[in-house]
Order: sequence, then C-alpha cells, then structure tokens
Amino acid sequence: MVPFAGWSMPVQYGPGHLESHLHTRHRCSLFDVSHMLQSRVYGRDRVKFMESLVVGDIAELKPDQGTLTLLTNEKGGIVDDLIVTNTSEDHLYVVSNAGCADKDLAIMKDRVKELQAAGSDVYLEVLDNALLALQGSPSMARVLQAGLSNDLAKLTFMNSATMTVFGVPGCRVTRCGYTGEDGVEISVPAARVVDLAEQLLSDPEVWLAGLAARDSLRLEAGLCLYGNDIDETTTPVEASLVWTLGKRRRTAMDFPGAAVIMSQIKEKPKRRRVGLTSVGPPIRPHMAILGMVTSGCPSPSLRKNIAMGYVEAAYSRTGTALTVEVRKKHHPALVTKMPFVPTHYYMAK
Repeated sequence: MVPFAGWSMPVQYGPGHLESHLHTRHRCSLFDVSHMLQSRVYGRDRVKFMESLVVGDIAELKPDQGTLTLLTNEKGGIVDDLIVTNTSEDHLYVVSNAGCADKDLAIMKDRVKELQAAGSDVYLEVLDNALLALQGSPSMARVLQAGLSNDLAKLTFMNSATMTVFGVPGCRVTRCGYTGEDGVEISVPAARVVDLAEQLLSDPEVWLAGLAARDSLRLEAGLCLYGNDIDETTTPVEASLVWTLGKRRRTAMDFPGAAVIMSQIKEKPKRRRVGLTSVGPPIRPHMAILGMVTSGCPSPSLRKNIAMGYVEAAYSRTGTALTVEVRKKHHPALVTKMPFVPTHYYMAK
C-alpha cells in the first residue's frame, strides 16, 4: 500500500504486477478508483459553467454521452484532464483526478459563485460515491451482463446510464476506462461498494488489480498520467491532445488560454509529446537527451521498453532515431506511434 492524494492505494495484489497486467489484457480485472473526484453540476446554465473552464464542446454532447476534456488556465496550461457526461437526468456528471481534486474543486466553486452572482442558474454537488473500474476484453462484458437487466451491448464507448448492477440500485455505468481495453467505470453508493465488488470478484475470471498494472496498462494504451505527462506547464497542442478541442470552441476562442493554444495550432509548438521504444535498461522519467521522458516502463505485452515524453518538434516524427540516457549510459530509442498496443474500445456497430 502507498499513500496517494490522501488515500491509501494498493500497488499490487497477490498475483503480482506482470500477471495482473496480462490478465487484464486477456481476461478481466477490477480496479478500485474511488479516490477520483466525482461531482454533479445542476441548473439551466450548467453547460455555460463547464464550457467556461474546459476546452470541449459540452453543448454538443447527446444525452448520456461523455467526453474527455481538459481544464486549462489562461496560459494554455492543462490544470487537469477530466471526463464530463451530459446525463439525461438534468445534470452533468464530472470525474476528475484525485491528485487535482482540491484545486479543481476550488476552481469550480469559485466559478459557480461568480456565475451565480451574475444571475446564472448553476450549482455544484460533490458525490461521496465509490468508483469501480471493471476492465478487460473480452471477459468484462460477459461478467457485467450477468448482473444487469439492461442490454450492455447498447452502451457504447463514452456513453453512460444509471442502472441496477448485481442488485445494487442507483449505479451509473460509463463505458470507458484507463487501460485501452473494453471496460466500464461504475459509480456506486459507498455503502454498497463492497457488496458489488464481491459479486464481481465471485467470477473466477475477475482479479483485483492495483496501481502498478493500471500504470503500465495506460502507458501501453498511450494515455497520459496527470502530473507526469501533462501539467500546467504543458498545453493541449504540445501534449498531442488537440482532438479534445471542440470545433465550435476553436472558432469562438472562449475557453481559458484560447489565444495561446490557437496560436500554437497555427504556428506549431516547439515540442511535442511522443512515444518511445527501446531495448536495454527500461526508460525511466527525466532521462532523455533531446527533451524529457515523462513516463516509462518495460511493456509486459510487447516485452520491450516503452515510454512517452516531450522532444523538440523537429525530432517528433514517427520513426526518428534518438538516444536516451539511462544510468549515465546511452541507448538507442525510436519515436513510436501511440498507442503501443491496439485498443479495444467498444464502438457503435
């Protein structure tokens, strides 16, 4: 167990990191991610409120559709990455990173007060729900469907619904995750989370998984870790996250840091986030020569070293040969397209 953002978090369970990682890829794993900040935004001006903070087009979301978006500052830096869902229940459901919970909450509360003072109808509720992530192709769908009356096949990637799960009512199930596999995140009343977890774990294909597997899985999937790969000193353009900017929002330039971000899109940034692969000692953060490695580990799936980091834009093209320094020794590395392994998100057919 390790401390993280005021929580005690499991690094791994009995089988070990490697076995847990591969089990998620080939079967199914259960992650307790209750440390994430969950909140709801109510009121007729809830979309206006959210769009005053993030770069995404929240207004275009269909009922029960969600999106990954970025909360930015006036310099264009990324304050946090979060998922916003436009529920069919007259509120926005927001999931933020635990490490950013205090600053995110302060920013949201301040903006609510500001808009309310100007006559807007908006208010914020912080949830005390637990959050479970069931991840893994192809077992996840079979395991979860056994406890649903709803047809899980109708719930596609980044869509959400409130349903009863294994007899626990009032669960919000969102088809998303942080592994690159088909998966769901289940927001469940805290008093019933143990019941639900035990029901899921009663299937022999479901293993508990900890932080170590979660980190290597997300890195193989090319997903950023806030505080490592993105932070308030990186912009969406540098981080190769321009796709999170809504088309309408780009035209309106009405999000924090819009002038800086749109200028970078036009003029190109000086550095970019890239994937790296290498042989030899594992690439670890902060050891690159022409930039900075921000995340790295041996890939259990590929059996070679993978990393992501920032390099000068001139060296960011896929296939570019670079040199990384590990323990004062130089090793060849290759700029590699991400994700490093194929993803298996459940898209509409």
